[in-house]
Amino acid sequence: MSKSNNPKILDGNALSKQIKAKIKGEILQDFPQSEGKPALAVIIVGDDSASRIYVNHKKKDCEECGINSYEYALPAQTSNEALLELIEELNADNRINGIIVQQPLPASIDVLGINDAISPWKDVDAFRADSIGKLAVGDYSFLPCTPAGVMELIHSTGVSVSGSECVVVGRSNIVGKPMAMMLLNESATVTVCHSRTRDLAEVTGRADILVSAVGKAKLITADMVKEGAIVIDVGMNRDENGKLCGDVDYTAVSEKASWITPVPGGVGPMTRAMLMKNTLTAKTIQDKG
Repeated sequence: MSKSNNPKILDGNALSKQIKAKIKGEILQDFPQSEGKPALAVIIVGDDSASRIYVNHKKKDCEECGINSYEYALPAQTSNEALLELIEELNADNRINGIIVQQPLPASIDVLGINDAISPWKDVDAFRADSIGKLAVGDYSFLPCTPAGVMELIHSTGVSVSGSECVVVGRSNIVGKPMAMMLLNESATVTVCHSRTRDLAEVTGRADILVSAVGKAKLITADMVKEGAIVIDVGMNRDENGKLCGDVDYTAVSEKASWITPVPGGVGPMTRAMLMKNTLTAKTIQDKG
């Protein structure tokens, strides 16, 4: 990949609008009656301000796509057992096609157990352990939303993932690990870095495609990036002035990258678009029985 004097912005807002418009068209064609449309249940526990913003965005996305949305707002003191009971009710509710539990959750909640309690046919976040296992073997119904959104952004550049050297910074179950598997499934050579990686800059500097998802403001600096690399910033942080920023020092790195995502407006809208896509997929699968 050669250096671009004018690095191109990977506009997640614009691409997500295209994807949501396509989803809306399919829903209008296949489910003309309101009561038969795909439906998403969103559970939020507690009053985390960032979670409330995300849930409101998801409700708006559902409205744009023609997906019915149902919110279940529970107090922070909600017990693990009460949350499991609600999930079981939603699993059995034929009106509901997808279920998500907004994270982070209170410390008293067993996150992995809650994820696995969701029906595999309604796991539109693809957080269940077996959903990740199916991704690993390449036989899946749903892709994790953030990594799937990242892949859509990468594909939009026209650059082939196959044969590329890709570096993922971060090893979370939600982003880092599934991101690495999705890149590997497209025949990339993948390295996963984390807090104990030695000489992080040396590793990231080899990447044709660099994805950072650690949640540390401006961790990735220009000296850590290869000339002409595609740089995807999954981080959402606040800088020293309280301004939203990602894991990447955007101003400096954009001088070297061929393509780069802004924060905000890059990966975030794509994550939500993939959730809408998964919800439609869930409806289609369930209708087939």
